[in-house]
Amino acid sequence: MNGNLRQRAGYVLAFLLVVAALSGGVWRYAFVKGLDQLAARGQADLALAGDRLVGQLQRYRDLAVMLADHPTVAAELSGIGVTGSTDLLLEVADKSAALDVLIVDAQGRVAASAIGAEPADLAQQRYIKRALRGALGWGHGPGAPLTRRAFFHAAPVFDPSGRVQGAVVVMTDLNGIDYNWRGTNPPAFFTDAAGEVYISNRSEILFWQRPEDSPGLIPPKGTAPEFSAQYIGGHEIWKLGWGPYLPQEGLHLTQALPVIGLTGEVLLNVAQTRQFALAQAAAVAALCLAFGSLLFLAAERRRALTQANVQLEARVAERTAALRDTNAQLRREAAEREEAQAALRRAQDDLVQAGKLSALGQMSAGISHELNQPLMAIRSFAENAVQFMDRGAPDRATENLTRISDMARRMGRIIQNLRAFARQENRPDERVELRAVLQSALDLTANHIADAGVELIYDPAGDGPLWVRGGEVRLGQVFVNLITNAVDAMSDSDLKVLRISVTDGDALTVNFRDTGPGIEMPDKVFDPFYTTKPAGDTGGMGLGLSISYGIVQSFGGQIKGSNCEGSGALFSVTLERAADQVKQAEVA
Repeated sequence: MNGNLRQRAGYVLAFLLVVAALSGGVWRYAFVKGLDQLAARGQADLALAGDRLVGQLQRYRDLAVMLADHPTVAAELSGIGVTGSTDLLLEVADKSAALDVLIVDAQGRVAASAIGAEPADLAQQRYIKRALRGALGWGHGPGAPLTRRAFFHAAPVFDPSGRVQGAVVVMTDLNGIDYNWRGTNPPAFFTDAAGEVYISNRSEILFWQRPEDSPGLIPPKGTAPEFSAQYIGGHEIWKLGWGPYLPQEGLHLTQALPVIGLTGEVLLNVAQTRQFALAQAAAVAALCLAFGSLLFLAAERRRALTQANVQLEARVAERTAALRDTNAQLRREAAEREEAQAALRRAQDDLVQAGKLSALGQMSAGISHELNQPLMAIRSFAENAVQFMDRGAPDRATENLTRISDMARRMGRIIQNLRAFARQENRPDERVELRAVLQSALDLTANHIADAGVELIYDPAGDGPLWVRGGEVRLGQVFVNLITNAVDAMSDSDLKVLRISVTDGDALTVNFRDTGPGIEMPDKVFDPFYTTKPAGDTGGMGLGLSISYGIVQSFGGQIKGSNCEGSGALFSVTLERAADQVKQAEVA
């Protein structure tokens, strides 16, 4: 009897060990796969943050290059004795938000400064040496007034014979650049060649260095934080204890930014990924334990019946064998169903991720094309302004500078629309101005509409504000998706006309009408993964309209799709008025 008990206990223990090993394998596999998806999203976020930082810093480089050709700078370096150079530098610094603007002679000495501060040993700085050799210089570090963090751009100044006679240095206060990033997700920071954190959207890790690179600098708000790292599935995981604004465990990703000599790094919270993997492992363990319990109870029942009635041993054995076969079949069917469901979930996740990355790539390409035109125009106007100044025609130079300002405002508007569209919206529904959101969507898709050769007819139905209930980013996503789908649908049409109109009646309705082939199955157009686009680089996954349908429904509105008479499709988005505008309409 004791021998049977020990044998059964051994079986149970062995089964539990197998279940534990299987659950551990499932957990690791799910965790690694989750890290792969998290890393793909993190690389996109890191690339966006790096591009934003490079763009903000390089405008000061362009300022140094433009100022190097100013006649006042050349007169200051040539020793003519011109007055007003300090006033010019101070005006440039005020208008550009630069920390300081310097004129340095050929020996590296400061000839003029916007605020009168002279950094120590400026002639020994690497960016000054590079500029005095005739190349653009840049660098970062101390030496700037009133701040420990500054970025320097130095542009050489050439005399008429082509020799370098000095340099113009523009100092950028990095505190003003990353101040607007504070608190954004995920935590991102930029390190120099020594591994020191120089720019970050989390102030508590500024000036920190990884312990492997150096003993570790003490952050300004406390002692050196705890730090450890491990590698799982080729991913580096940092274990931190740095406060509530940084993850306890973070996936560490890096990207080199050689244009500014920094390395972008990001920490992505892996808690949700770990919990999801743990949930999958727990589900597998529970399933195995459930089947194991069934088998154990069946075996115990068989043993009890055998001991109670020897005469029925044959029938009990047959029923036990049948039960074992049934259980085995159930296990196989359950395992096949679990594998099919897991494969379906992975396929859906991969499709959604591919769609996100594809949309980001297409939008980045379009915005790059939009920004390239004003940049080329700014360069041309700047060169013309220099020539007009040399010819003694300040009026024409002023006209070119005014055009440069208009181009800069245009670029700022494009970037503002892109940042608003890319922003993660976590706030509850609020009131938004319908025409402003629609105009922002038209600005984002203008390049796509022009490239496709589509004629846009837009009827805003008046000029007054139309306030509706919703979220600016999500509503803009719906409009961008409908415009893009309409343009893509007319790719093979001879007549390409997109009509967008706003109806201000009992309800606010935005209509999108195209001259494409229409909707093949209108009753399924909002189903997930339903699409009529061909497979390929521009093929759709059938998720855009489904997501748009859910967004509009969450606002309390409606979205409908139908075919027009003759040809073409019509999509109508009906939205609820904001509460305050409804009250005004009732009073009127």
